[in-house]
Amino acid sequence: MISQSFIQELLDRTDIVDVIERDVPLRRAGANYSACCPFHSEKTPSFTVSPIKQFYHCFGCGAHGNAIGFVMEYDGMHFVEAVSELAARIGLQVPAQQAETGSGSQSDSARVKPNGTEYSPGALLEAMKIAARFYREQLKLSKNAIDYLKQRGLTGATAARFGIGYAPAGWQNLHTSFPGQPDNAQKRLLVQAGLMVEGDGGKCYDRFRDRIMFPIVNLKGMIVGFGGRVLEKGEPKYLNSPETPLFQKGRELYNLFGARRAIREAGKVIVVEGYMDVVALSQHGIEYAVATLGTATTPYHIQKLLRQTDNIVFCFDADSAGKKAAWRALEDSLAQLADGKSIGFLFLPEGEDPDSYIRNHGRSAFEKLLEQTLPLSVFLFRELSARTDLKSSEGRAKLVQDAKPLLARVAAPGLALMLVKRLAEISGLSERELEGILKIRRVTAFPVREKPSRPKPVSPYEWLLQILLYHPAYIQKLDRELLAYDQEYEKEVAALAALVEFIDVHPHMGEGTLIPLMTVHFRASPYRAILEQAASKTLGWDGELDLEAEFAGAMARLHEMKRKQRMAVLHNKSLSALTPEEREELQRMAMP
Repeated sequence: MISQSFIQELLDRTDIVDVIERDVPLRRAGANYSACCPFHSEKTPSFTVSPIKQFYHCFGCGAHGNAIGFVMEYDGMHFVEAVSELAARIGLQVPAQQAETGSGSQSDSARVKPNGTEYSPGALLEAMKIAARFYREQLKLSKNAIDYLKQRGLTGATAARFGIGYAPAGWQNLHTSFPGQPDNAQKRLLVQAGLMVEGDGGKCYDRFRDRIMFPIVNLKGMIVGFGGRVLEKGEPKYLNSPETPLFQKGRELYNLFGARRAIREAGKVIVVEGYMDVVALSQHGIEYAVATLGTATTPYHIQKLLRQTDNIVFCFDADSAGKKAAWRALEDSLAQLADGKSIGFLFLPEGEDPDSYIRNHGRSAFEKLLEQTLPLSVFLFRELSARTDLKSSEGRAKLVQDAKPLLARVAAPGLALMLVKRLAEISGLSERELEGILKIRRVTAFPVREKPSRPKPVSPYEWLLQILLYHPAYIQKLDRELLAYDQEYEKEVAALAALVEFIDVHPHMGEGTLIPLMTVHFRASPYRAILEQAASKTLGWDGELDLEAEFAGAMARLHEMKRKQRMAVLHNKSLSALTPEEREELQRMAMP
């Protein structure tokens, strides 16, 4: 049995947005995130994730739950497996005596799945920590590696801050850091962690050899992979960890964990192409830079960055490869941008990269260069215009056709309108003519869409369930005498009483912890469906909701319902059967 205190700690340290975003691309939708539901087929997003409530709900198929529930449903795991999986991701150890099942268990860091070939995320994370320590120690022993870093202008303090190490030459060095394990088990672990490669005949050798090693850290601060750079000439110049259960290069960004505070303080993030670019910029005081991991920018990268800041600057070399990378980043940005967010593109002088530029010219010159960043809209039309002859009608028609699929991706209504206006100016067409060609609905203003009226709960009990789940502090104002048996709403009354008892036992739960803990506590309860349905209806609530009025309305409705029920009971009695007290009560209730 896993204790409630451990579950609470796990959910407190787990962000449901991060959990779901590993498998489902999420888009910001007000205070929540939305996506097409992973549990049924749909074209219009109806799957909502609340970072405040740490809860998800699909308004299409009804799927809902917390982070543990999502892992259970999406990955097909049992409850204990899902808890162990989430705990391993954030470096928590499920207490051994709690993780036991009927057949016994092992600690998560050593657990192997039943087929004997797959190690748990906890074991893989521990292997990455040991490997990182090994590489750091090896750097101290390698004069060539130290000289190389000095030649690149890095100080010892910078290397230590980024955890930079060195993988020595030779085919089998890393295994010496993993004593006390059978050779076969050790090889399986290191191969699954991406640290060794299994060749023909089952022989294993180190993946990284004679390379400067850069640990890749996820947003939980855990090492999930490595990037290795050759010291001398050689191919590939950069070698990254392969895809593993811990690491997907299309989802991770180098230095995002370490740069979060600097990004917030600067109000922007710079995206560069190489590890050394990030390290060099940081050493010169530009600490708000991150790098992609040998792959093109992906929608996941942009989503992660826009959750950290409203301003992204992609910094690329001015060569053709840099231009292509910038264009791919632009294409992936269009659907992610919201009005109020900004994405720009900075191209360095010919022959320069961020590393060389800041070493040659210094921080002030680089920050001055940042002022030349091209807004996405400018870069978009500059590139499209360069691909055709705007002096001819045919060229301008081609511009419109080239822009059409790109404008169709733009999700931000304000930006979409401005891009159409700019395209009209360049093409010489009117906006109305463009709308006919692009099939874009004319937007003449920014009307404030009225929120759909929230359906009134069927019963006051359902109403109170929603309020208490949204803000458990209202339990202090609840008139508990009104929670007596009600035949018409028997299940709702029982669910409300069970929730009240749960809150009483856990009085320190806040707005963000009650719902996820409730879903765990009541997972085997007959009240689970009622409570989770009530919780799902609070996902659309926001700061504009007058909770005081909601609570007063629910209590007034409950009082009125109880009054009518009591009157019905008294009316069913003959007048002669009524006691004097009951007659007086009936007269009192009948008065307006």
